[in-house]
Amino acid sequence: MKFLVVCGHGLGSSFMVEMNAEQALKELGAPDNVEVDHSDLGSAASDMADIFITGKDLEDNVASLGELIVLSNILDKDELKGKLKAKLEEKNII
Repeated sequence: MKFLVVCGHGLGSSFMVEMNAEQALKELGAPDNVEVDHSDLGSAASDMADIFITGKDLEDNVASLGELIVLSNILDKDELKGKLKAKLEEKNII
């Protein structure tokens, strides 16, 4: 399974969320085949991931790519970890 963090420019914020997601997945005991990457909105495509992670401000723009995890606050590590946990449980991965 692959997650793709999408932000407006694909630089700082998406990379930060990617690192936080990798840490959260490790803490949740996700298998090694669960990956995280990041991209800017203009480069993101539906075949780049199974689930897309984005902030509430870009939800409408990213929704066409596929299944979403939408963060109210991209700086909130607990929100990210909770939503990743729920998604992985939903998919019977953890």
